[in-house]
Amino acid sequence: MVKNIASYITLTLTILALLYVSFQTDEAIDLSKYSTEGLDLNYTVSKDVIDLDNALVTNDAKNEFSPYLGKSFVGFKEALAFKESGGDYSSVNTYGYLGKYQFGAETLKLIGIKNPVKFLNSPRLQEKAFIANAARNKWILRRDIKNFVGKRINGIIITESGILAAAHLAGPGSVKKYLRSYGLHNFADGYGTTVYYYMKRFSGYDTSFVKADKKAKAI
Repeated sequence: MVKNIASYITLTLTILALLYVSFQTDEAIDLSKYSTEGLDLNYTVSKDVIDLDNALVTNDAKNEFSPYLGKSFVGFKEALAFKESGGDYSSVNTYGYLGKYQFGAETLKLIGIKNPVKFLNSPRLQEKAFIANAARNKWILRRDIKNFVGKRINGIIITESGILAAAHLAGPGSVKKYLRSYGLHNFADGYGTTVYYYMKRFSGYDTSFVKADKKAKAI
C-alpha cells in the first residue's frame, strides 16, 4: 500500500515538473520536419463542387456565395444571382437591369412590380420576384420542359434548371426558339452571354420547388 502511494506521488511530481519546464521554455517548436506529403487526406467537399466557374467567393460579405449549397434550389438561385450581379441587391448594370437577379423593368411589370426604386431597395421583394418569374417561365415553357429535358442539344443534356436559367437570361421566347431549332437560334445578351451557356452552366439543379403558374406575381 505504501509502495503504491509512493509511486502515485512520484508520478504526480514528474508530471508537474514537465509542465513547469514546458511553460518556462521560450524555444519555438520546429515544425519544418513535419509534412502531409504522402498522406491520404480526406476532404468533405469535392473539387467539382468548389470549382464553380473558377471563382464563387468574394471578400465582400454582402456578396458572398457559398459553394456548399450543392444542386439544391437555393444553390440554383444563389449561383444564378452570383453570375448576374455577384449577389448584390443594389446592383444596376449598364443596360439598366436591376438588383441581385438583374431584372428589367418590363419583366417586373409582368409579375406585378411597377416601382423599380422600391424593388431595388427591398431584398425581400427581389427574392419574391425571382420565384414568381421562375414560376411564370416554367408555365410558359411547360411543354418544352416535357419534350426536351433529357435530350442532348449542342453537346449538353437539357435539364429543367438549365431551361429556367436560360429563360431568366433571355426570356422564355428565346428559349423556345433555341430548343425547337435544336440550338441553331442561340440568343446572346448585350454582354455576349448565350442561352447555350446558361443551359450548360446551370444544368442539373433541383428546381422542383418552383410550381408552374401562369399568373404568378411577386406582389
